[in-house]
Amino acid sequence: MGHYEKIENTVAEKLDKYQELALAIHAKPEVSNYEFFACETLSNQLKDEGFDVTVDVAGHRTGFDARYKSDKEGPTIVFLAEYDALPGIGHACGHNLFGTTSSLAAVALKNVIDDIGGEVRVYGTPGEEGGENGSAKGSFVREGFLNDVDAALCVHPGYQHGLTGLSLANDPVDVEFFGKASHASGAPEKGINALDAVISVYNNVNALREHLTDDVRIHGVITHGGDVANVVPDHASARFYLRAATRTTLNDVYQKFENIVKAAALATGATYKFGLFQNSVDNTIPTPSFDAIYAKHLKAYGFEVAANKLEKGAGSTDVGNISQVVPTIQPHISISDDYIAGHSIEFKEAAKSEKGLASIQLGANILAKTAYDLIVDQTLLNSIKTEHQAQLEKQAAGE
Repeated sequence: MGHYEKIENTVAEKLDKYQELALAIHAKPEVSNYEFFACETLSNQLKDEGFDVTVDVAGHRTGFDARYKSDKEGPTIVFLAEYDALPGIGHACGHNLFGTTSSLAAVALKNVIDDIGGEVRVYGTPGEEGGENGSAKGSFVREGFLNDVDAALCVHPGYQHGLTGLSLANDPVDVEFFGKASHASGAPEKGINALDAVISVYNNVNALREHLTDDVRIHGVITHGGDVANVVPDHASARFYLRAATRTTLNDVYQKFENIVKAAALATGATYKFGLFQNSVDNTIPTPSFDAIYAKHLKAYGFEVAANKLEKGAGSTDVGNISQVVPTIQPHISISDDYIAGHSIEFKEAAKSEKGLASIQLGANILAKTAYDLIVDQTLLNSIKTEHQAQLEKQAAGE
């Protein structure tokens, strides 16, 4: 039996179980830092499959690291698993499928890796949607989990089949101002208005927009503006997302934004706190020759990718952090015959539909075969690494 056939047989044999897991996770949606059920479900399954599993890693209590290493030397490949839901709406991004597909792909690759050599891992990365202790992939990078990894793979549910797209870097920041309470009519001169400082930030951000490149996005909300109208607010706060096409640009935007915060404090007399409320997110570095392997296997199953335009991304994903350090792909796999918008009720329904569940089999097969190709063809892996490095250098040069 050939290795491709062995991969397919493993996926087919275990598919029912992983579809059950996907439905169970869908039925019990959990947000960032609270994915206890999803983390336990996937990590226990991988433990049962023979992986060495550690839960609570990289500073994330609902993260996990699952590994299986062959006695033969070879590359280390990691499958990225997401399993968090969105607040209120649940699994409207399909991460119940995402995590199970990556896990099944890893199990299928494990079934041949003793023959070909190398190591297969699954990193359970919480909070891709952000939130409390969110965007865990940044922590995995920072804590060195990618230092000995050769390549990373995952596939995201979507409307059409597509290759890895660009995404924006994102710095999620909180701003707080602290003033002095006083009677707003009887003794306003004795107060320091923290809400005025927040409003000043909004006004000066709007003035800054004229002097930013088109890829930059700054958007936010006031999270506290005071308690009663007859008391000068002594505390006010806001939360913003700062986004740009590249980390280099975003670092400059971050500094400009902090200067606006400082100016608001100086103008009003308030003091301030400012900084990230979760991990920063980096833009995605594409490696087209890596995606080409995925597309080849997708085509072998009778599917074509939709037109893929590497234009400025409209959203952000912490897969970008992984792509900054190792070659990474995150194609999209179709879970609906009709258009569905991400983060919608329709997407949530598709994530538990017949086609959504069938995508686990297709995605696991293609991911496992793509990873297999990298392991058995060192020249191919080296060429992908070379292209990835060239893409990083282009970013550094501002191209």
